[in-house]
Amino acid sequence: MQRKQKEQAVAALHQTLGESTLVVVTHQTGMTVAETTALRRRMREAGAGFKVTKNRLAKRALEGTSFEGLSDLFTGPTAVAYSADPVAAAKVVADYANQNAKLTIIGGALGAQSLDAEGVKALAKLPSLDELRGKLVGLLQTPATRVAQVLNAPAGQLARVFSAYGSSDEAA
Repeated sequence: MQRKQKEQAVAALHQTLGESTLVVVTHQTGMTVAETTALRRRMREAGAGFKVTKNRLAKRALEGTSFEGLSDLFTGPTAVAYSADPVAAAKVVADYANQNAKLTIIGGALGAQSLDAEGVKALAKLPSLDELRGKLVGLLQTPATRVAQVLNAPAGQLARVFSAYGSSDEAA
């Protein structure tokens, strides 16, 4: 890589990290191109990203971000998973690491809060932002439907009584 390309790579990674809420640092020893591509595809589907990085360039890109404390984790064959959603990247990486022993979670950070590997795995078990929104909407809609059912129940019962009374008169 030439100097200008390195500067552009650092600037792009710095911008990406600045826009992210969660960063997960992984070691990906022996992963094939096909495995890395499959992981990237899963990350994209979840609204996250995955980038194999050069340690020196990644450390420079971390400078000035809330993830600056992660620079000690960049040793060996590292890659970075990142997302704006506080859970998405952790979910995909933890799931993939369980299926493929070549990917190991080293640590990460949620904003300024540093996480070890177990912290990232615990974060991965939480529901995603979209799941939480769905649950919240469901909780808000449930009382409204129950109120409508309660209000409609007496009218429905009254209609059945009139119908039964009307049919008994016709039978007599």
